[in-house]
Amino acid sequence: MEETEPLLGPRLVERPLKGPHRWKTDKQVCEVEDFRRRLKYFFMNPCEKYRARGRKPWKLTLQIVKIAIITIQLVSFGLSNEMMVTFKEESLMTFKNLFLKGYTDQHRGTYALYTKTDVYDHIHYAVDRYMNLQNLTVGNHAYERVDGLYTPLSLCKEFYRNGSIFPGNETFDIDPHVEKVCIAIYPTLDNESLARHLNFSLDFKSLLSVNIYLTLRAINLQTVRHHELPDCYCFNITIVFNNHAHSGKIKTEIINDVGIYECKDWNVEGTSGKNDYLLLMFDSVVIIACITSLILCSRSIRNGIQLQFEYNTFFQSYFSKTVPWADRMEFVNGWYILIIVSDTLTIAGSILKIGIQTKYLTNYDVCSILLGTATMLVWIGVIRYLGFFKKYNILILTLRAAFPNVIRFSCCAAMIYLGYCFCGWIVLGPYHDKFRTLDKVTECLFSLINGDDMYATFKEMRDKTYMVWLFSRVYLYTFISLFIYMVLSLFIALITDTYETIKSCQEDKMAVSQLQAFIAECRDQPESGRFLTDDQTASCC
Repeated sequence: MEETEPLLGPRLVERPLKGPHRWKTDKQVCEVEDFRRRLKYFFMNPCEKYRARGRKPWKLTLQIVKIAIITIQLVSFGLSNEMMVTFKEESLMTFKNLFLKGYTDQHRGTYALYTKTDVYDHIHYAVDRYMNLQNLTVGNHAYERVDGLYTPLSLCKEFYRNGSIFPGNETFDIDPHVEKVCIAIYPTLDNESLARHLNFSLDFKSLLSVNIYLTLRAINLQTVRHHELPDCYCFNITIVFNNHAHSGKIKTEIINDVGIYECKDWNVEGTSGKNDYLLLMFDSVVIIACITSLILCSRSIRNGIQLQFEYNTFFQSYFSKTVPWADRMEFVNGWYILIIVSDTLTIAGSILKIGIQTKYLTNYDVCSILLGTATMLVWIGVIRYLGFFKKYNILILTLRAAFPNVIRFSCCAAMIYLGYCFCGWIVLGPYHDKFRTLDKVTECLFSLINGDDMYATFKEMRDKTYMVWLFSRVYLYTFISLFIYMVLSLFIALITDTYETIKSCQEDKMAVSQLQAFIAECRDQPESGRFLTDDQTASCC
């Protein structure tokens, strides 16, 4: 029986629906068409919705404005963060040149001592430089004061209790408990008192380490040129003479723990604080824009979830079919979730940035992570707007379709990768610096997959024992062959196959899901006037 056109008047004529061969009345057919039209409107892009109902794309406009202001905010904070990091790194280099005897900026490897005389000389040198710091440094570093008194330098040695070691006789008697003895040296000591404090001896056979602890204060004045209030820095410096290995090599390093605080009393001539107020107002505008975007996107996700339940009920009622989860998840717009996460991070980062500008907070690292991640997600979201054009949309469709298979494939490849990591760490770690720790192994193998540093990795294993050399060759050749020629090729083929499938579907105009096939039967275009409102939609009922 051929499908007949509906008759005018209250009489209902039965005719089959497209799809399952079930007979329905004209009223029910119209209900299906109206719901199909409603679904089509839900999945339209903002430009199509504007042509369909004349509603201004305020959400799209807000997102574009938000991209601009968040980027400006990040650039502004990035300049401040760069000055802070530069000051910390240059201060650390200053301390190495001040307190390590013979240190130069060309020292890139391990700084180490090999004789007892060198150890004593370096300890005395570091203490002497600290005592004469104010006459030596060209920076604004100064001793820390607590209740008007200078904090002392602490010279500590750690050693095994009751250690009697006789390497020549291959005998030893040692108590593994570690003792720590410290002496305090104040900057106000005279030379005679200082010499008395430094008159100590070290038993290198039982010595574990000598640590020098000192605290210095400084002010980062370079921010004044950028109309920002300077921060006050507290450098907790530890000079470590490490003898844990007892190999005759005492490794020496400086550890710098930096604290950033609000200066207690400050005054900057010729500043009214106007720039600070402008920055605070700008950050407040960013927060308001992100809150508005967060509310709008949350509402859109809620509407999508509600429509998904309606679609599921509708399909079960009219077609007696169960809607697959893949179709149901299409109602949850992943771009809105991305925007919500980005907005949340931006709001938190902006609040921290306001605290840093007003000097109530000084946690630059957390703020930079929040704002940097948020800006990255915002710019990734730009792909969504490019997807409104069919020529760009194929990238988004390919990524979305290939993602589940890529995750499953990556999990399988990760098992092989971890196996090689553990094997290389245990076997080659003692002989190769790039395999010394587990994190170095993962970095080295990942570099090999990308074809980086191959020759240097092979070359460093040439002078080892024959068994280790042979194992390293088998290990490296099998890893490179497996991952470069097989795993990467399969990974690329997986994405390429998905791309070809999506491309052929677009060329043949094939619907790739049950939901899209259902919506595709709606022939009403945005300009047809049948998408006015939910209550005023032109209907055949």
